[in-house]
Amino acid sequence: MSLSSNLPRTAAAAEPRVAVLVDCDNTSPEVLDYTLRVVARFGRVVLRRGYGNHATLAHRWQEALVRQAFTPCLQYQYAAGKNTSDIALALDAMEALFDDRADTFCLVTSDSDFAYLCRKLRERGATVHIVGEAKSPDALRNASDQFFEWARPVPVSVPEAAAAAPSQPFAPARPPVAMAAVTGVGRADAARAVPAPAPPPSAAATVVKRRPLMVVEAVRLMAADTPEGKVHLGPLGQYLRRTDPAFSPQIYGHSGLLDMLRTYDRLAVQQEVGGYWTVRLGHGGVEPSAGESVRQSMAV
Repeated sequence: MSLSSNLPRTAAAAEPRVAVLVDCDNTSPEVLDYTLRVVARFGRVVLRRGYGNHATLAHRWQEALVRQAFTPCLQYQYAAGKNTSDIALALDAMEALFDDRADTFCLVTSDSDFAYLCRKLRERGATVHIVGEAKSPDALRNASDQFFEWARPVPVSVPEAAAAAPSQPFAPARPPVAMAAVTGVGRADAARAVPAPAPPPSAAATVVKRRPLMVVEAVRLMAADTPEGKVHLGPLGQYLRRTDPAFSPQIYGHSGLLDMLRTYDRLAVQQEVGGYWTVRLGHGGVEPSAGESVRQSMAV
């Protein structure tokens, strides 16, 4: 019996515990952001690990693993042509299951060698999700409970006017100094000139309510799993905090999540019979154009 089974289960521990294990030798770092958005609706991520050799982890993956708080698991090649990262990933997955540290697994790979690992995890009662590319074979797709196909992002060119415009108006470092009259005033008097009073705050200083695009993407992702296409505000807020622990409507100038959702043209909020609120994609909840997606991303 593991030590964790003797400990009392708190409210946070009662929800599903997710382990995200990434085959870094077989994919690119851009997949991490998409993966964490996907698994956030399945439970609390308790394990984040990336597996690869020195050439992989020391170059392309270093910044991504550090930024997303993943533990790098470096595996040296003991012989030419031998990949020890796959063995380490499989052993850590089974160990996390037997130690009762995780009951839901998300493997980020397109390698069919992990199909047998998926079957063994499911035989033991675990839920297995796979995030892979279009090249993933059917043997890997069918071995999981749910497969999520990830496509490499297409670079979007930012318009020169938008790139050159500053995000906030420039504010001078200090208020201007009232210049003394030239006639009858020496340099010493001019040096002691009193600064001019600061102008009263204008309307531009008011808080701007911003609408990050990730909220629309979260509603679209969660609504796809519901028959009516509606999402409750409670699970939506929990999902947004899982994807970004620093998320808060107040950061974007809103008093709360409901006030924030009401500002979106693509979303429609509705109060149900029981008094609770739901949100769904509105008539404008279609995929944004490239230019609009860039503008909203810059507003985050």
